[in-house]
Amino acid sequence: MTRATTATLKDKKAKQVKISMLTSYDYATAGLVDQAGLDMILVGDSMGNVVLGYENTLSVTMDDMIHHTRAVVRGTQHAMVVGDMPFLSYHITTSEAVRNAGRIIQEGGAQAVKLEGGVERVDTVKAILDAQIPVMGHIGLTPQSVNQFGGFKVQGKDLETARKLIEDARALDKAGVFAIVLECVPSALAQRITAEVSVPTIGIGAGPYCDGQVLVINDMLGIFSGHIPKFVKKYADLQPIIIEALKAYKQEVEDGSFPGPEHSFTMADDVLDKLY
Repeated sequence: MTRATTATLKDKKAKQVKISMLTSYDYATAGLVDQAGLDMILVGDSMGNVVLGYENTLSVTMDDMIHHTRAVVRGTQHAMVVGDMPFLSYHITTSEAVRNAGRIIQEGGAQAVKLEGGVERVDTVKAILDAQIPVMGHIGLTPQSVNQFGGFKVQGKDLETARKLIEDARALDKAGVFAIVLECVPSALAQRITAEVSVPTIGIGAGPYCDGQVLVINDMLGIFSGHIPKFVKKYADLQPIIIEALKAYKQEVEDGSFPGPEHSFTMADDVLDKLY
């Protein structure tokens, strides 16, 4: 099974075939996503919320990203793996941004990186692309800007911000990104942007007209107990099932019914006799 590439995604947009993407943060989960045949896995800085227990994504470090990206890559053969560039890894200098993007590829093993921002990130995007590293853009609600936005809010609902998002998308497209994530923008605006850019758009809370969709896997499987955004569809509700299994295990350990004979190993009687 060959791994999906940027060319795969471009071909899907041309043929109007939808692109499927989920986040993943570990070897075992990535393997399941890969077996299901999804096109892409995002090792998202959303791990800060759903894996590491932070209030937001701002505390996630480069070392966190590389550690988890390595695990995900080891679990995949088909899906294209995209590593998120965390807060401050591409904001200070262009040379530092290129070095950090290179670490995600070289040390993490990802096939591409993702960073947030539009027009203001074009020079950074171009520099990373000059280093032969594919870049995915991300506009709309950009979680690393949560303090600037004043919270997690839908973006592009008024004329000024809608025009800004269109401008951002055009600039990223022209700069050479291979795809653009649109997060928490009105469906009609996402449809307009999708029609205007040459690269695939990947929606998360951006309606059905994007070229593809991405969700946080912990949300869509129902194994995250924190806030679940409106745009998430739960395809399973695994948390109560897992808790029930854990309680059953606890009970059987306490009452001695686990482990039973079928879970235990034997030894020859003559060996046992000699021990005593």
